[in-house]
Amino acid sequence: MPEPIVSFRNVSYTYPSAETPALQGIDLDIQPGEYVAILGLNGAGKTTLGLCVNGVVPTMLGGELEGTVTVTGLDVADYPVREMAKVVGMVFDNPEFQMSQMSVAEEIALGLENAGVPHDEMLRIIPETLAIVGLTGFEERSPLGLSGGQQQRLAIAAVLAMKPQILIMDEPTSNLDPIGKQEVFDMAAKLNRERGMTVIVIEHEVEVMARYADRVVVMDGGRIVMNGAPDEIFSRVDELAALKLRVPESAALAAKLRDRGLWSGPIPTRTEPAVEAVTTLLEASRG
Repeated sequence: MPEPIVSFRNVSYTYPSAETPALQGIDLDIQPGEYVAILGLNGAGKTTLGLCVNGVVPTMLGGELEGTVTVTGLDVADYPVREMAKVVGMVFDNPEFQMSQMSVAEEIALGLENAGVPHDEMLRIIPETLAIVGLTGFEERSPLGLSGGQQQRLAIAAVLAMKPQILIMDEPTSNLDPIGKQEVFDMAAKLNRERGMTVIVIEHEVEVMARYADRVVVMDGGRIVMNGAPDEIFSRVDELAALKLRVPESAALAAKLRDRGLWSGPIPTRTEPAVEAVTTLLEASRG
């Protein structure tokens, strides 16, 4: 197995002036090219975990960090965020708040300028990056005139222009309509599958986790309480319910049927196998 691209070793972190640690005893490895989904209630520590990966914790926010977080072998505590931005790109929940320039091209150029990329190189990178996210021809458009899904794709493009190895998305679709959500999730999956980018998604959309993620990490009270493949995690319906977390609707239905003695097989976590299994069950009952 290759060396992990992200590694947490006995990490605990407390924000300045806070009494309770936001993270407690975190041990976690993420492999290159893996798609990892982080699930948990608000306050579980998900965003703090992501901020550790890009170095905002502890470099910019201060506080007390115990243990070590390494990214591509670098101890994040030893590197400024601007250096970590070349390795880790982070996209947040409200893309409009991340927009500050007059045009789409200028929005992407901003990070490149800060990184000292020559102008001629920027002229090549900008259209290439827009093509990746499906925004070719949008260079002169105002970011604020784009749809929510397009804005989030632009935010991703601004990150991709820096050529990071890791993309972190923190609840990237919480303010988007269903079409915008699908655009963003399809984009992340494409980057993961076709470009081998390591993707970490902090999200409540469990159906998306079940469909795209290689692994689901469940957090509660600043700790990792579950860590495994989506099929394994989402089949633990009762345990997730005790944490007040929902499961994919297909798994919830199968669990209810199981409780009534009508389901004996594995708990499906994706819609297609659930529909097939329920159809078979109905046909058998009619027979």
